[in-house]
Amino acid sequence: MTDRFTTARERMVQEQLLQRGISDTRVLDAMNEVPRHLFVEDAQQVRAYGDHPLPISGDQTISQPLVVAAMTQELQLGGDERVLEIGTGSGYQAAVLSRLCSRVYTVERINFLLAGARKVFDQLRYYNILSRLDDGTLGWQEHAPYDAIIVTAGGPEIPAPLIDQLADPGRMIIPVGERELQELQLLTKKDGKIEVSRLESVRFVSLIGEHGWEND
Repeated sequence: MTDRFTTARERMVQEQLLQRGISDTRVLDAMNEVPRHLFVEDAQQVRAYGDHPLPISGDQTISQPLVVAAMTQELQLGGDERVLEIGTGSGYQAAVLSRLCSRVYTVERINFLLAGARKVFDQLRYYNILSRLDDGTLGWQEHAPYDAIIVTAGGPEIPAPLIDQLADPGRMIIPVGERELQELQLLTKKDGKIEVSRLESVRFVSLIGEHGWEND
């Protein structure tokens, strides 16, 4: 059944993603499938598919669709991977990942955000997402190693526990820099060697935790 959200989602993929460098067809299909409007507050649903981030509870944000797609594309997921996400937030990024890999493990430090995301996961029957309330900068050692790691908050450096929990070979995408402005970095691990590529300037909420920023 086609409704206004279906049309808006298709337009988002065509105009915001395809025309701006998102070429992975699996990522495009996932972005076209996941109902982004369910991950924002009711008053924001009419803006859910716009070319911009949106505020959510707890002074957090749901990232611009292009940023979600670009970060996801950098992970080069084939379908069988186990992915760790740091910063569940609204749950949208985890939902997109869940369409592209075997299992998503997502960690969030704010209880009511995690509860809200879990509710939408259950509503959509995205049962391959496991979630945890904890300090995300510590990762989730119990299920390591992970084929890919995505961090959706900006920290002063790449947390050492996340590097340790990344499989070899593996890929991690993370914003690194100051609180107000970061650089999106891609860390690759292969044959025991680590390489970091610097991609573009971004602006994310702060990564709070033992290996991130202190909470104000």
